[in-house]
Amino acid sequence: MNKLLNLAQSNLLEMDKLHYAGVLSFGHKKLLVFEILDTTDRVQRGFAQKIVRAYRTVSLNAAVALAGLLPLDLRVQEAALLYEVKKGHSQRVLRDRDLERPTKYEEAEHPAHLEGLQFDCLTDGDEVAQRATVDVRIYTDGSKIDGRVGAALSIWDGAAETSCRKLKLGNFCTVYQAELYALYEAVKFVVRSPSRRFGIYSDSRSALESLRSIDSLHPLVGEIRRMVKGCVEAGKEVRLNWIKAHVGVEGNERADQLAKQAAVGVKTKPHYDKVPVSFVKRQLRLDSLDEWNRRYKEGVTASTTRVFFPDAISAYPVLRKLELDPVLVQVLTGHGGFAEYLHRFKCKTSPSCICDPARGESVLHAIVECPVFGRKRVEFETATKEKISLENIKNLIRNKESRTKFIEYCKEIANKIIERNKTK
Repeated sequence: MNKLLNLAQSNLLEMDKLHYAGVLSFGHKKLLVFEILDTTDRVQRGFAQKIVRAYRTVSLNAAVALAGLLPLDLRVQEAALLYEVKKGHSQRVLRDRDLERPTKYEEAEHPAHLEGLQFDCLTDGDEVAQRATVDVRIYTDGSKIDGRVGAALSIWDGAAETSCRKLKLGNFCTVYQAELYALYEAVKFVVRSPSRRFGIYSDSRSALESLRSIDSLHPLVGEIRRMVKGCVEAGKEVRLNWIKAHVGVEGNERADQLAKQAAVGVKTKPHYDKVPVSFVKRQLRLDSLDEWNRRYKEGVTASTTRVFFPDAISAYPVLRKLELDPVLVQVLTGHGGFAEYLHRFKCKTSPSCICDPARGESVLHAIVECPVFGRKRVEFETATKEKISLENIKNLIRNKESRTKFIEYCKEIANKIIERNKTK
């Protein structure tokens, strides 16, 4: 098997039909992963063309970019790499950090033991005061500011705060993790405290819902459940409460303030730094987007589309706001009822524009320089105070103030050319 791996990896450039994607490990076995690019490209190209209603001759790069899709082979590689990371066969993205792995099913609490993890919903300070028949109240919160994550506890005995804790989490952690970790530390305090009755208050409903959900296998959820069960068996009363954020409850506001301070002010080693799967997915997707953008920019196809959208990533948010009808797609791809294109497929005897027999009638020629449409071009430039040129087309599309008028201008010209070429 090792000889096969070495042979395959050393002859990648000779594999015209296959694309090496990596090696997946399954215990003692290894599986070579190849993408049959011709097949996947052909399948995705057809789907993308149908999505945007483009001509069948439009290239994969142009069709996929306009459809807002990621190339299939990159999606497959993403899935393979994520599998490797989850199974511990790769440290890609993680490096020297640990992945936050879900609790094994056989180690999870039985659903019958989750009854004590129900929570009450409190909407204001009056309800908190009415249900304050506990010895200790613990307010928890999590926060993420400028990419930094913190959590906090504010512990109250009666009307006064007796102690507090600021907790630092890894910058790659989520607010959900911060909220759960704050609850985890709150229950740890309950375990160590000699008091008997405790109220834990959190404004994160998702975190509290996870504690009572039989489907949640988050490791922190498992630890919290185990500790709460131990507290109940020791004769302690633990009441969980959801409290609406920012309604003037002093303890909740204090926990919120402490969590923000923990995020930006605590400089110690993180108290919790398990990497969430969501972070791994996000990083793999960013790598895929970078590779897709490189292919798009360096590819020999989609030259007309690149004039409008030089960058595949920044094109996506603009294209989402456009209604791609067939005429606009012809403009953006250059594949349509233009003499130069029709001549390529012997649908027209000459590729020449009516303005000059020496000039081919392409969409870019018609939009930027054809004197037949000079008046419309001047009207547009006067109205928008923007210059129409090959270099400025990307800015006209990107700028939301000029975009609508520019697209109308392009479609009006394209419609006239298409109609004229139909009759000849």
